[in-house]
Amino acid sequence: SLVAGAAAFAPAANKPASTQLSASLSELDGGSSLPLPNFDPLKLADQGSDETLRWYRAAELKHGRCAMVATVGYLTNAAGYHFPGQLSSDISFESLAAMSPPEAWAAVPIAGKAQILVTIFAAELISEGYQGTHYMKGGEYPTMVFPAIDFSGVSTETMERKRTSELNNGRLAQIAILSFISEHYIPGSVPALANNPGWH
Repeated sequence: SLVAGAAAFAPAANKPASTQLSASLSELDGGSSLPLPNFDPLKLADQGSDETLRWYRAAELKHGRCAMVATVGYLTNAAGYHFPGQLSSDISFESLAAMSPPEAWAAVPIAGKAQILVTIFAAELISEGYQGTHYMKGGEYPTMVFPAIDFSGVSTETMERKRTSELNNGRLAQIAILSFISEHYIPGSVPALANNPGWH
């Protein structure tokens, strides 16, 4: 549901960064899931400082959120659902829905793409904490910008569960959207999607 989907975008809680190089995956909020509580085969968590580890977590949050939105958008477009009306004076949403998602993006006018990219850039600036302490210095991790969601009344236990759900759902969504794109450009590369017209 939309409510459950929005709940998955719960922001990570504040956790001041240590001034010593002692941070570890186990000290980060959320994301651990049995039977692999701290899956880090490349040992990225051991590289750099505490600030580096917090930057990794922020990057994971952002990429996961973008991937969840992209996955839902890709599936919606592939299923043929679309907004009513016109995207521009000469392009209707219905015509875009008849295309594959990559083709639909290519058909968006330059002005439309520019507006999308400017909006993303604005959200990036806001979420980077330029209005306060940066997350690499102990400030808040990036939160949802459009729309902002107030979780002040949510219990600590619920927030922990939502943080873990967001991270895990984001990880799965990153795999999903990369699989969709791979199958579109390299037919047969993802057997589960082979011969599905929504991906070709």
